Amino acid sequence: MDTAASAQLSHAPSGTQWTIRSGGQEAVIVEVGGGVRTFTADGRDVVAGFAEHEHAVGSAGQVLAPWPNRIRDGQYGFGGEHRQLPLTEPERHNAIHGLVNWARWQVVDERADSVTVAHDLVPQPGYPWPLRLQTTWSVSEAGLRAEHVVTNTGDTVAPFGLATHPYVLVPGVAVDELTLRVPARSRLLVDARLLPIGAARVAGTEYDFTEGRRLGATVLDTAFGEVDTDADGGSRVEITAPDGRGVTVWADASFTWWQVYSSDTLPADRLRKALAIEPMTCPPDAFRSGRDVVSLEPGSSWRGTWGIRAI
Repeated sequence: MDTAASAQLSHAPSGTQWTIRSGGQEAVIVEVGGGVRTFTADGRDVVAGFAEHEHAVGSAGQVLAPWPNRIRDGQYGFGGEHRQLPLTEPERHNAIHGLVNWARWQVVDERADSVTVAHDLVPQPGYPWPLRLQTTWSVSEAGLRAEHVVTNTGDTVAPFGLATHPYVLVPGVAVDELTLRVPARSRLLVDARLLPIGAARVAGTEYDFTEGRRLGATVLDTAFGEVDTDADGGSRVEITAPDGRGVTVWADASFTWWQVYSSDTLPADRLRKALAIEPMTCPPDAFRSGRDVVSLEPGSSWRGTWGIRAI
């Protein structure tokens, strides 16, 4: 690393910054967590990011792997073995958001409109499988795009899941005024630790956003399942302001769950200022339930793509 990059790394909690631009779209990708710090379209903020001198507040823009969301007590079994993960959400006694969101990622390829970053996850007591994670971030007139490739570099099958954590917004429009569309037929019910204890249909309830409706005062930190897919097998969640401006978060068929969080537990300056719209490959606590967990064979790779575009 050159002197300038080292100086930047020593001062920015998110590490080295890579700016990519194309067609009026601009994004800043960061070394710590390998995620997106800011994304603008024609000068308009599309995501609620964080400043270079800040940590990723509320996991903003982070890549969450090898599991998304929470694992109860950090405990799970796989391949006949019991595992204990660090309790990274100690106030709820959970392991949260995987093992790579505070790790340093290395640049693999850098161009004007794209950057590829990678991280080698080393085996550890709670997750004894080595993974090679790589993300290519790119921008174009179609918006921001993320392509993930995760390879099991070990010699035994590894459990795996992935999500990302972008907060999207329409500048100048309160979250309560946004119309939210989530093409999902069910949601998970959770306990006080935000861990799933059941599921319910959304039809006819305040959680039914299948046709799009104003969010209002509804509080969400909700995993939505039974997703209606588009013709290509993927799906999309949308927010729209009264004046027609909006944001679409789309994902390919690798992502079959959506988590939507209305930012009600963030610091005051971020309280209900944006919606976290998170494509997930599996639901919360999946390592315990086994639901939609990818069994990644030795030498094999999982691939998934998603993106954000301004309406």
